[in-house]
Amino acid sequence: MNPATERVITAVQKLGLEIEVTEFDESTRTAVDAANAIGCDVAQIVKSLCFTVQGKPVMALVSGANQLDVKKLAAHFNVGKKQVKRADADTVRQATSFAIGGVAPYGHPQSLPLLIDADLLTFDIVWAAAGTPNTVFPIASADLQSTTGGVVVDLK
Repeated sequence: MNPATERVITAVQKLGLEIEVTEFDESTRTAVDAANAIGCDVAQIVKSLCFTVQGKPVMALVSGANQLDVKKLAAHFNVGKKQVKRADADTVRQATSFAIGGVAPYGHPQSLPLLIDADLLTFDIVWAAAGTPNTVFPIASADLQSTTGGVVVDLK
């Protein structure tokens, strides 16, 4: 198993949960790719998006069917829209230890401010990346929220 995926599994186990990672031959890098591979609704896919707010990384877990509204993200942090930027690949890797397309909600080297799209909580089960662009795992949305400590926000 890939070391990045092992890091995710270990981080989740430390939080008292067990996950079952599925590895696909095809990419699950995008929400549509993941939903097609899994056979679920694209809205059940957790997009782990990294932004910088005033230069500091933050993580937003967003429903695969939604596009994050940067104005809402900025408002949550009480900053102007110009102070919020999509993190580049180097920043994402440094902040999360994962490459874009495989960023998991767990296993980051540092604690990041984390927001959760309220729409994810409308599903019993959601699917998140497990550290690589072709590994995913299902998790109860309530467990995702409680174990990440993410603040539930309307982000679409």
